[in-house]
Amino acid sequence: MTTVRVQEADFDISTEVAALRAQNPKVGAVACFVGTVRDLNEGSAVQTMELEHYPGMTEKSLEAIARQARERWPGSDVLIVHRVGQLKPLDQIVLVATTAMHRAEAFESCAFVMDYLKTQAPFWKKEKTEAGERWVDARESDESALKRWSQDE
Repeated sequence: MTTVRVQEADFDISTEVAALRAQNPKVGAVACFVGTVRDLNEGSAVQTMELEHYPGMTEKSLEAIARQARERWPGSDVLIVHRVGQLKPLDQIVLVATTAMHRAEAFESCAFVMDYLKTQAPFWKKEKTEAGERWVDARESDESALKRWSQDE
């Protein structure tokens, strides 16, 4: 099962994971990642972060990432909830939860989905700081993390 949602509203981790687990009685492990807005980035205090996306295209991109994870780890389920709109420090941005029969596969599939989200998903982030607004570029470390998955093939 794959569930993908892009929304402005916050999410409840416990409720989301319970719903994911309820879909598959063979689940032996659940791995979760929650990304939040930091209060400091590149030496500047972040007041707000605006997340923009291209409706329709974004969801298709997230579904493709989840499908790739499910192909690599058969029997796994993937949940992606990504927020858009204006967020403040400490707000939740993204939830990725993956299930598998065993913990290693759950951890690996969760990391895979996050690495692809950070580099391949069509989201644009703009931070508001005391110095003004700026677009946030992808980090080199995110690109490096993505490379490990192509080496596995």
